[in-house]
Amino acid sequence: MDFLEKLHIFNSYIGLFHTLMALVAMVSGSMVLLRTKGDLQHRRTGRVYCISMLLMIISAFAIYNFGGFSLFHGFALISLSGLILGMVPAIRRKGNWFPKHFYFMNWSVVGLYCGFWAEVLVRFFDMRYFWWVVMLATMATTFAGMIVINKAAKKLKLV
Repeated sequence: MDFLEKLHIFNSYIGLFHTLMALVAMVSGSMVLLRTKGDLQHRRTGRVYCISMLLMIISAFAIYNFGGFSLFHGFALISLSGLILGMVPAIRRKGNWFPKHFYFMNWSVVGLYCGFWAEVLVRFFDMRYFWWVVMLATMATTFAGMIVINKAAKKLKLV
């Protein structure tokens, strides 16, 4: 761990765990986003995504880089809300549940990628440039996510 601390990559085992869960969520979330919806593989991979996201979000509240509750903890609450709003319709399966599940879960993955940019770019840019670079990366990620989500929504006849 000392080696990783010297490189300013991880400061704790909680940070390492948080990052590992984020990586699992990014891979499984991307698979769910890009593959066929509703089959057994989708449901299994979706469970991996949800569990890894929950563990990542919980671990986020144990990380205090700014001395207390910060903007990043707020984003963790937003991520948790999106995850809940995406999973509850799929579990209940009442009424027109599928569009809610589809959009909330897909945007959850896009949000995860936006968080990835903030986490990675903070290690490479001085704080003077950090927010501008993250804003640009987040905008590009959101735009790309919108294209992928809208294409899939059209294929599924949700639009």
